[in-house]
Amino acid sequence: MAEVRGVNTWQEELASLVEDTGMIYTGDMIGVSSLPPFNEAKSAAAAEVVESDHETEPQESLKEQVTGFMKSWCEMLLELGRGCIDIVQQTVVTEDSFLVQKLGGPVAKVSGRLRFLNEFLPEDRDPIHAWPVIFFVFILALSALKLNSGHDELVPPVKKVRAHPPNASRIQLPDGRHLAYREIGVPADKARFSLIAPHPFLSSRLAVIPGVKTSLLEEFGVRLVTYDLPGFGESDPHPSRNLNSSAFDMLHLADAVGVNDKFWVLGFSSGSMHAWAALRYVPHRISGAAMVAPMINPYEPSLTKEEMRSIWGEWLPRRKLMYYLARRLPKLLSFFYRRSFLSGKHGRIEKWMSLSLGRRDTVLTEGQTFEVFWHRDVEESIRQGNAKPFIEEAVLQVSNWGFSLADLQVQRRCYRSGIFPWLRSLYSQAECELAGFLGPIHIWQGMDDKAVPPAMMNYISRVLPGAIMHKLPNEGHFSFFYFCDECHRQILSTLLGSPQGPLDPVTDKGEILSEGDMEEQSSATDSTKNDTSP
Repeated sequence: MAEVRGVNTWQEELASLVEDTGMIYTGDMIGVSSLPPFNEAKSAAAAEVVESDHETEPQESLKEQVTGFMKSWCEMLLELGRGCIDIVQQTVVTEDSFLVQKLGGPVAKVSGRLRFLNEFLPEDRDPIHAWPVIFFVFILALSALKLNSGHDELVPPVKKVRAHPPNASRIQLPDGRHLAYREIGVPADKARFSLIAPHPFLSSRLAVIPGVKTSLLEEFGVRLVTYDLPGFGESDPHPSRNLNSSAFDMLHLADAVGVNDKFWVLGFSSGSMHAWAALRYVPHRISGAAMVAPMINPYEPSLTKEEMRSIWGEWLPRRKLMYYLARRLPKLLSFFYRRSFLSGKHGRIEKWMSLSLGRRDTVLTEGQTFEVFWHRDVEESIRQGNAKPFIEEAVLQVSNWGFSLADLQVQRRCYRSGIFPWLRSLYSQAECELAGFLGPIHIWQGMDDKAVPPAMMNYISRVLPGAIMHKLPNEGHFSFFYFCDECHRQILSTLLGSPQGPLDPVTDKGEILSEGDMEEQSSATDSTKNDTSP
């Protein structure tokens, strides 16, 4: 019994495993005895140790949490990849697999023949693992070189804008401004016909009729005069220009260069805006007009919904944005112009003008001849480096022109007021006169034109039924007017008839005959004919 009592009970064994908490376990019952006073110093020291442990552990930042998460995720993917490789090796690469049975022999023969290449590998690399990696890197490098060389071929080096010395002839206008102009063809004293051409947007006096031959102009006896719009090229800017002032600039130019009679006006693209103005404000000096892909105001109130839809549907979103800014927020145009054609670097015409080109226009603009001409014309156009003239030109295109094309239609206008003058006008035409432009208007329009849609020609035909339309199937915006000898001949022959050559200064030299002298000469000629007749 003594030995049994000497063995520790289970309560004593449990108490020996834990720290003494003051609880006394007996064989009969478990109770709480009186304990010594609680040691507060020891408890406070333990609390300080716990707090210091928490302070020494810095709080983990979000970056560290994300980094740890990514590392864990990558480790999981790595283990997954190793597992997939093990599965493939145990199922596909084994000697009993179908692939090894069918491809093992041929691969072994090829490997045996290429074994000499293993001499170029490091000694610690397995050829089975090293050569696929080398082959993959070789193919990747070859592809990169191919793409890089193709990119270099597709993207030519950017050409910078060159500055040229001034070389234009200039006249002084009545308001003190100077207007730069250029003339080609026959001299003034030999000119049978005079043709004045304002240039379109982002162009200059050098544009004229691109590629026209001097021999062709001499054949028809034409003197061709073109000029820089205010602020373009070498012309002085206008403080507040509009289409009315543009028409009178053209008139003053004609007088200054010795065009005493009527002259023809030629308008291409947006340059036709100034030709329309000449027909409206100085019609008494215009013999006729030739319009090639003429531009109209895309916000013209008389356009129908169908015409508006057809016109705007042909344009790129960026071009629509340019028109919107020109109409609503023109000051923002400077931001776009400074980053395009005023950036000091050349670019393609469809990029600077926000155009989409048809097939023939694309072929034309990719040629070396067009590129040389385009770069030189742009360099002359932006000579002054000022965005204001271009903004003014853009605003004029979409603003109220001060007239409608319907005003150019020939119509009988009678000046009367009251019932009696109206009754007299029914029997007499003395108080009535013809209004509008009386000369011929010829319009050439490419049916594949993306810059000036054919819907604009349809509108002009509707409001000007007297205009003569020449539809050009498969032609674009530039293909008919630029560097086309046959096209230039067609335009001149349509306007001027058969070529008669320049005036002969010898036969035409002397004083101009008066009306009486002309009658006497005519009667003398008639009498001579009567005498010689049988």
